[in-house]
Amino acid sequence: MPNALYLDTCAVIWLAEGSRHLKSATRRQIDAANRVYVSAISAWEISLKVVRGQLTLPMEPEDWFAAVLERHDLELSELTPAVFMDANRLPWHHRDPADRFIIADAKMKKTPVVTSDPKFDLYPVEIV
Repeated sequence: MPNALYLDTCAVIWLAEGSRHLKSATRRQIDAANRVYVSAISAWEISLKVVRGQLTLPMEPEDWFAAVLERHDLELSELTPAVFMDANRLPWHHRDPADRFIIADAKMKKTPVVTSDPKFDLYPVEIV
């Protein structure tokens, strides 16, 4: 079982909602991991979904995001110049910049990613 995990934005939302999209085995891995990272770019993606009407939250996105990090003991991973540069070096299988930042950061941390996005399989990161 991995010592650390990295949650894609969809996994953060599913974890917070208690969604069935997050398999119980994956949830157990999240609970057992010593560190669970969430990218700062996920805050941006979540607020964008709210503004576009694709996601409804019970409070403002910044309050919701902070509460989810605290409630689930998630560690915010800040975006750094190294992440930006590495994201640009990745093959262009995936065009979504937010996902590219998550992939690059997880790759640099050598941390498996919890995601349902099949394009992540095309990159040198382990998928959960």
